[in-house]
Amino acid sequence: MLADKDRIFTNLYGFQSWKLDAARLRGDWDDTAALLARGQDAIIDTMKASGLRGRGGAGFSTGTKWSFMPKAPTPERPSFLVINADESEPGSCKDREIMRHDPHKLIEGALVAGFAMRARAAYIYIRGEYIQETLVLEAAVREAYEAGLVGRNACGSGYDFEVVVHRGAGAYIAGEETAMLESLEGKKAQPRLKPPFPAGAGLYGCPTTVNNVESIAVAPTILRRGAAWFAGIGREKNEGTKLYQISGHVNRPCVVEEAMGITFRELIEAHCGGIRGGWDNLLAVIPGGSSVPLVPAAEIMDAPMDFDGLKAVGSGLGTAAVIVMDKSTDIVRAISRISYFYKHESCGQCTPCREGTGWMWRMMERLRSGDAELADIDMLQQVTKQVEGHSICALGDAAAWPIQGLIKHFRPELERRINAKGGGNDAGVGMLEAAE
Repeated sequence: MLADKDRIFTNLYGFQSWKLDAARLRGDWDDTAALLARGQDAIIDTMKASGLRGRGGAGFSTGTKWSFMPKAPTPERPSFLVINADESEPGSCKDREIMRHDPHKLIEGALVAGFAMRARAAYIYIRGEYIQETLVLEAAVREAYEAGLVGRNACGSGYDFEVVVHRGAGAYIAGEETAMLESLEGKKAQPRLKPPFPAGAGLYGCPTTVNNVESIAVAPTILRRGAAWFAGIGREKNEGTKLYQISGHVNRPCVVEEAMGITFRELIEAHCGGIRGGWDNLLAVIPGGSSVPLVPAAEIMDAPMDFDGLKAVGSGLGTAAVIVMDKSTDIVRAISRISYFYKHESCGQCTPCREGTGWMWRMMERLRSGDAELADIDMLQQVTKQVEGHSICALGDAAAWPIQGLIKHFRPELERRINAKGGGNDAGVGMLEAAE
């Protein structure tokens, strides 16, 4: 359990004002110039030592990612920081709480991170549907400019740094870092082939780092309190605090900051008032947003809610968007609905994803109704493997993994539906024609 003194986001629920004066009382913008005076390399070394891993899903070392940026950007090729505030992953809603209740943490973090990477500007790419969050964030940026905290001679440090808020149009694919860069440049949000990676050729062909809102917002507090403090929370290689978003069949859905590595049972009991109908009513959990495989109740109960703990049970932490499903859930219908989402949001650039996501959804609908053959289950599993790992970005993987988790853990339910409709033979059918 995380002690109150170790919480970074002290206005997560908006009990206090988001404005600059209130943010300063909470410790934001406290002698930020002194943090910058430590120097770029010292800031990056502190972030590496803290053990902070990206809070957007990939879990890559934040300090290491910053270190990839060039040490001497030129006027012709300046460096940029892009902050991913798109947050379109179903189940994920933590970044919106930061932006509407604690926006100055994000803006100060942008300055600190941008300075460490020698960036000229930060672009905050915010999800188009986040209207109230955009209004608050834009107002907070104006406050920061008026107070001299960003812009020319930011915080009196002698460093010039611009902050731009850019609204997206609501495409899930724009959350992929290179698709986001394409969108910022005014083009269709389609992922780029890598290499080159953004640190070499990103926004406008210049060196760029793309980071999640939470990853950037925690940086000033880590620098003030020290790498050892942050690394002392959680488990080895899973250090620090994390915002968890718990939705679904719990008594009190919430967003909460907790120590990495807290078990699922502790998390739900302490902050959500338990499972709806009691623990015996728990069916399965999607622990990291809709793109990660579900975990059955028996396996998730005492699993540590961090990168390695969830990997050990065949899933992932992702954005820590915990979707809880009790025994009233039609689990096949739930995964079919997720499958439709990825079909709808595929940008269509890669053939396996463009064709495969639609095929998998149509097959899932047949399994949902039981109008299938037993052989179709293995065929669907085979197709997920043909999609997984064969697309430019990870959307293909995200479409495949929920289905793989369903087949792995709930195959008897799929077979029961097929048998109930009289399809319980292995003769099979022409898969593509039947799915069409």
